[in-house]
Amino acid sequence: MNDRYDAGYGGGAPYELVGYDEYGRPVYRQATDQQPQQYDGYQQQDRQDYGYDPYAPGGHQQPAYDPYATGGAPQQPQAPTYDAYDPYGTGGHQQPAYDPYGQTAPHGTGQQPRVTEQTAHIPQQAGPVDEDPAPDEPGREYRTEQFAFVEEPDGDSEDVIDWLKFTENRTERREEAKRRARSRVVALAVAFALVVAGGVGYLWYAGKLPGLSSGPETGTTTAAGAQKRDVLVVHLHDTDRGGTATALLVDNTTTKQGTTVLLPNSLALTADDGSTTTLAKSVEDDGSEGTRTSLDTVLGTDIEGTWRLDTPFLLTLVDLVGNIEVDTDTDVPDPDAKKGEAPLVRKGKGQTLSGKAAVAYATHRGPGEAQDAQLERFGQVLHGVLRKMTSDPDAATVTIQTLGQIIEPPLTDKDLGSFLARLSDLAKGGDHRTALLPVRDDGTLTAEASDGVVKDVLGGTAKSPDPDAAVSVSVRNATGVDDRTEKARVILLNGGFTFREAGTADAEATSKVVYADAADKANAGEVAKTLGLPADSVTRGKTSANARVSVVLGQDYDPGS
Repeated sequence: MNDRYDAGYGGGAPYELVGYDEYGRPVYRQATDQQPQQYDGYQQQDRQDYGYDPYAPGGHQQPAYDPYATGGAPQQPQAPTYDAYDPYGTGGHQQPAYDPYGQTAPHGTGQQPRVTEQTAHIPQQAGPVDEDPAPDEPGREYRTEQFAFVEEPDGDSEDVIDWLKFTENRTERREEAKRRARSRVVALAVAFALVVAGGVGYLWYAGKLPGLSSGPETGTTTAAGAQKRDVLVVHLHDTDRGGTATALLVDNTTTKQGTTVLLPNSLALTADDGSTTTLAKSVEDDGSEGTRTSLDTVLGTDIEGTWRLDTPFLLTLVDLVGNIEVDTDTDVPDPDAKKGEAPLVRKGKGQTLSGKAAVAYATHRGPGEAQDAQLERFGQVLHGVLRKMTSDPDAATVTIQTLGQIIEPPLTDKDLGSFLARLSDLAKGGDHRTALLPVRDDGTLTAEASDGVVKDVLGGTAKSPDPDAAVSVSVRNATGVDDRTEKARVILLNGGFTFREAGTADAEATSKVVYADAADKANAGEVAKTLGLPADSVTRGKTSANARVSVVLGQDYDPGS
């Protein structure tokens, strides 16, 4: 039978319960000699409650509870039976004492022999500390130290907190990394969109966006008027045979495009006195300053300077840059060679021209050719020079200074050198082209010229002189006297007509006044009257291209004194 207070381990002296340690475990000691007591686990009401004194001296008998019943004289043990066992002591007859350890008392006695007290190890029996005390255990107290574990910190709880913090921080770091990654993706997408938008905007502004440019070669857009351009006018003077050729050099700093605009000599301009004249006549009569102002008025440009390039300087310039290559359209004879010798310039692609050959080709005008053909050859020579010229501004300035020519103010050697260097860079990169300004027979600008060249290339507005403002009169001198042309010019201008020179012709006896349109018959009569010619000199016929009335001065013309 398993006893709750079984302190014995395999025999030996009996032990008695003396109390509980700080953890609630029972403490035993060897039993002392006491009077035998019947086992009454619950002690009747007539006994003294809780009289057990484990520390009382052995000689003084206490009515205490003796679970082992070792005191008193030895008695003869009786065979215990379960039927006679009364744990509560309610029977009327005496019950034999219960011996839990199976020790046999001396025969004939009911007590166990007294055992000499000896020091022995007190075994510790670990009892369940979490059980509630039995109701029959009076006086059991619970002390604070028995529950000290409640206040003690748990190391495992700290580890759990640290792990939770670690996992929480790790999750936060992962989420933060995802947020940063998303932010970087968004930033890159925004930057890419801005770059694309900026590139498209630049292409649109520069006229290089497909479908929005005004043409496949102009490189401009409808916003051409807002673009920045540098413009110079260059006049080629043929010092041997006379005549001029004019072109505009344009550097569009916005679109990075260079253009040489060829201006026909028949272009109608407004002279200083308000009369209508031609470009060729303006160059001869009004000089560089007057011609530049007239061009600005007609084309709506802002020309910064004039470069007068005589043929000897062009020859030197080509030799300085080391010859040029031109796709020639005709053979050009050598003016200094004998008849039948090989031409100075041969027709063909990629012809190398020296300074002398370049001048001959730029000024050549074949029999029956229009002035535009010669003008286009001049443009080819200018393009070849720009391609061979240095792109360094300082070196280009030195080249201009080496020519030894006097540059007309406000243009300077440095300005011209830097300007040509920029155009040279564009020409080498394929961003330079040549365009001919188309004009009508009367010298006014066509709609094609207004849209394709004046507006897109020059960024200006065409303002040709009004043909109805004054009747244009061309005069050819056939008197054999050189000053007759100048005197006729003064007379016509004073009479309210526009004078246009038509050159000289072989001497003729009589003068003629010719009109082409019947509406100009009266105007032709007024011209004859102004010049002092007879009325029968007026006739209907073919006039010059840029005049409504043509006059041939004969030997009968007398301008007076």
